[in-house]
Amino acid sequence: MQVVIKGKNIDVTDALRSHAESKVSRVEKLGLGFKEIEVKLIVEKNPRIKKNQIAELTVTGDGPMIRATERDGDMYVAIDKAVLKLLRQIKKFHGKRIDRTQAQDSALRGRAVIIREGEPGYPRIVRKKSIGLKPMSPEEAALQMEMLGHDFFIFTDEATDRVNVVYKRKDGEYGLIETSR
Repeated sequence: MQVVIKGKNIDVTDALRSHAESKVSRVEKLGLGFKEIEVKLIVEKNPRIKKNQIAELTVTGDGPMIRATERDGDMYVAIDKAVLKLLRQIKKFHGKRIDRTQAQDSALRGRAVIIREGEPGYPRIVRKKSIGLKPMSPEEAALQMEMLGHDFFIFTDEATDRVNVVYKRKDGEYGLIETSR
């Protein structure tokens, strides 16, 4: 497994690098076939933030991408917390099976409100992201969404070969949006 360590607003010292590599080696010992783990060490420069040291770990491989982020006043502690959180998420993913039925087809209810460009309330796109769609089942997509800590996940349904969206509802259940042609 390849370990990539990056720093933002911090010089990654040899001691910090060796600490991160030794902690991350616990993930490799699980033997689950992960290809790469990226460790981002970030220091926020705002003096009002007490827990300004952030450790973000992202594991990628043939299966899901799993991410854990933790913050603390000490970078070493933040790394330790992030590794423990990542290990919990990996164990949860590999030990959990979601037994959910697909969401019922329902029509969207409500009226459309037209807001013209330049008016207050007009939506602005502030960030763009490009993703690769992998064929998977809705249950796998729900697990992937949970591992990333997102509220929705876009995927290609392996059975129908159509782009779908799985999302987390306010009641804690999951919803599935299926596209049609």
